[in-house]
Amino acid sequence: MNAITLQEPFRALFYTPFYAAIARGDFASAGVDVTLITVGEPDRAVANLLSGAAHMAWSGPMRVIRDHAANPASPLVSFGAVVMKDPFLLVGRGPRPGFSLRDLRALSLGVVSEVPTPWWCLQRDLLEAGIDPASLTTVQGRSMAENAAAVAAGTLDVAQVFEPFATLAEAKGCTAWHAQADRGPTSYTAFYATRAILAERRPAVLGMIRGLASMQRWLHASDAATIAATVAPFFEGMDRATLEGGIARYRKLGLWAPTPFFPRDAYESLEASMLRAGAIAAAPGFEACIDNAVVQEALA
Repeated sequence: MNAITLQEPFRALFYTPFYAAIARGDFASAGVDVTLITVGEPDRAVANLLSGAAHMAWSGPMRVIRDHAANPASPLVSFGAVVMKDPFLLVGRGPRPGFSLRDLRALSLGVVSEVPTPWWCLQRDLLEAGIDPASLTTVQGRSMAENAAAVAAGTLDVAQVFEPFATLAEAKGCTAWHAQADRGPTSYTAFYATRAILAERRPAVLGMIRGLASMQRWLHASDAATIAATVAPFFEGMDRATLEGGIARYRKLGLWAPTPFFPRDAYESLEASMLRAGAIAAAPGFEACIDNAVVQEALA
């Protein structure tokens, strides 16, 4: 067995495919012994990769893009597509048929504080709808749980959240008014590592990609109840109905990639959002940040 220390930034339901691959033994069947560690602070994963404290991580390709934008000689590379649509939702009190982003001009919006990508992406959506994000009434710096509770209590109009916060809010009379996944392809989660690790631990990296592909075939052939039962040990304390409901929503939205090949349009959508939001000053480009050749080699 080839050993890999793999990092997750935090425990999240939209990372379900990774947990399924571990639970089902897909990586092990491909000859890789995976040690999973949770770093808590997503940016710490980059430091661990550069120091050798870990071999691989999964997280937003935005970290690779940002590193290349600041340093064209960055050793980081992203590969193995998993979450290729935006998992965030806008949740408000009660149903609101026909909701559009233009409605936000008259509402208070609780913006995600835990990670920057969803707000970057929503700002681009707003600009393309002719809305200046700076003109909105936004609440910054509160957690998704706090914002969802405020919506349910009637002290906030809309909250930007991912699952399971949306499903939990719906149980309190709220409704998901808008899915950011409706934008289309946007790269949210993939593996990343240094190019040195891709060379030095090639058999292990190839095994990780094969295991990922095996899981993806199963995931897209399985229903939400089966997937929830498989990953439930990773979500101790979460009600099974909530877990299954969140997975069912993400399956319906087409959140999860069917293969490990990284789609260019998903990458370019994220990069464009980062540019529009001022998160990067220049676009490093797909070829600098993404390695599909290693996927091709693994699946040949």
